[in-house]
Amino acid sequence: MRKTIISLLLALGAGIGSVQADTLALQQDAPERYVVVKGDTLWGISGHFLKQPWRWPEIWKLNKDEIKNPHWIYPGDVVILDRSGDSPRLKLLKSDKVANRGVVKVGPRVRSTQIDENGAAPSIPYAAIEPFLNKPLVIDPESFKAAPRVAAGPDSRVLFANGDRIYAVDLKGEPGDTWQAFRPGQPLTDPDDPDGKRVIGYQVDYLGDVRMEKDGDVSTLRVVSTREEIGVGSRLIRATDAPFINYAPHAPLQPLNGRVVSAYGGVAEAGQYTTVVVNRGSEAGVDIGTVLNTYKRERLIKKESSAEPDRFTPPEKSGNLFVYRVFPKFSYGLLLDSTLPVNVGDDVKSPS
Repeated sequence: MRKTIISLLLALGAGIGSVQADTLALQQDAPERYVVVKGDTLWGISGHFLKQPWRWPEIWKLNKDEIKNPHWIYPGDVVILDRSGDSPRLKLLKSDKVANRGVVKVGPRVRSTQIDENGAAPSIPYAAIEPFLNKPLVIDPESFKAAPRVAAGPDSRVLFANGDRIYAVDLKGEPGDTWQAFRPGQPLTDPDDPDGKRVIGYQVDYLGDVRMEKDGDVSTLRVVSTREEIGVGSRLIRATDAPFINYAPHAPLQPLNGRVVSAYGGVAEAGQYTTVVVNRGSEAGVDIGTVLNTYKRERLIKKESSAEPDRFTPPEKSGNLFVYRVFPKFSYGLLLDSTLPVNVGDDVKSPS
């Protein structure tokens, strides 16, 4: 697994170089040094120096050895901007609490756990995405159609809370298995589908967790936690452990265009640190760490006379999107560096 991840990142590095051959652009007021504090992210730290923070793997000069045996960035470390070479680079002055002082190169480590127990800076804010790592927000059509349902309780009630016993049908599993209950929502159709009928997933509302006590044609389960009451007709999906993977950000390996199809909570305008769903997934070459730019969708300008030609507002960049969970036909992404609200229907494109 480790060898596979390393190979993947090296391939991504080559892809980044082919897509982004221009010189790294520094912030006009880029500091000569920055002291890392608790709560910093690698994206945020690099944003002090770079106009395009997602390109921090380049300014850190990641190479194969550093991916295999990298250093971490911790609170108290000092990040130093080195302008002595042909292109800028960042170096690290380690805190005495972490290592003997000395200037060393640093590259972020790939992790398959949540966050480093010693407080190392993650790629992006873990707290902003944690609710969506293991709980459904959108479910793919195949899983939706196959989802077991809550059929009844031991009495005439139709709503259930913590500790209640419930019965489910079409459920295959083992006693002790944990399942997540959800309320089905609206189907999400691909806005780029010519017929407008291609369903890429279904919005769902996570209700809580239940645990199987006895399997059978009608399975017996116990409600172990609830965000909202679980009702008859609720669907079930097996709980998964999708860990936080601290991937380095990168451009897609090929030009990519897509659309925002949903925003968490059904908000009309999504902003910084909001999770949105886009209509591109692994089938389109998206993987964890893919960075996309979001753009306001063009709008038809109102005419003052019928003689005027159709005119549209120009595309305007509104932020960056860091993809952190990927499905075949869609992905979850976290909005970063947003300067304008992001709406359902807005465009997402390869970074420029």
